[in-house]
Amino acid sequence: MANTYSALKRVRQMERRTEINRKNKTRLRHQIRAMRRAIAGKDPSAAAALLPATFSVIDRSAKSGIIKKNTAARYKSNLHSRVKALSA
Repeated sequence: MANTYSALKRVRQMERRTEINRKNKTRLRHQIRAMRRAIAGKDPSAAAALLPATFSVIDRSAKSGIIKKNTAARYKSNLHSRVKALSA
C-alpha cells in the first residue's frame, strides 16, 4: 500500500479515472454492438439513423484515449462501408 500522501492521492485519482474509463468503454462497445445488429438485421433506415450517434461515441472515445485514433478511423470506415452497401 502507498505510504506518502501524494501516492495515496494518486491511488484515489486512479480509481476514479478507471471507473470513468470503464463506463466509456462499455458505452462504446454497446453502441457498436447496436450498430452491428442494425446492419445484420438488414435495416438501412435504422442503421443510417444510428450512424451519427455511433461516430460521435467513437470520436469521443478516441479523444479521451479509450481507443487509439487509427482504431477509431478503422471502426468508422468499416461501419460506414457496411451501411453504404446495405443502402445500395
